[in-house]
Amino acid sequence: MSKTNSWIVIAVIIVAIILGAAVSYSSYKATPTVIAPGALDSFVQCIKDKNIVFYGAFWCPHCQRTKAEFGDSASKLPYVECSTPDGQHATQICIDKQIEEYPTWVLPDGTRLTGEKSLQELSDAFECPLPSGIASSTTPVGTSAASPAQ
Repeated sequence: MSKTNSWIVIAVIIVAIILGAAVSYSSYKATPTVIAPGALDSFVQCIKDKNIVFYGAFWCPHCQRTKAEFGDSASKLPYVECSTPDGQHATQICIDKQIEEYPTWVLPDGTRLTGEKSLQELSDAFECPLPSGIASSTTPVGTSAASPAQ
């Protein structure tokens, strides 16, 4: 085997390991309990009534898990997408609001809650009660937040 072929084989193995690790990491997530459709609508309405806004990015795994916690009620969240469609830049509204991490929840007084939070943590922070029988089904994998592309 020539030196060039050896390097190609090594490169292919390294790429395979990296891809395998990436797929493994992206598929690892806490599995939320199935929530009845609309079960969190009143919780989302409370968030909306308090003029709290959720800023995130489609490519952010923390944002995806946060939305998953809300089940089908996620579509009713006061959500602002901060990523351009190519995932390379932040949108102007998020630049203007100085959103530097995802997810970021912004309260009307300017208080920010960043990183992945459980439903209970959001309920406590926003003073919005969770419907009876609903508890956060997952513990966030990490409380870190993703940084936006600028």
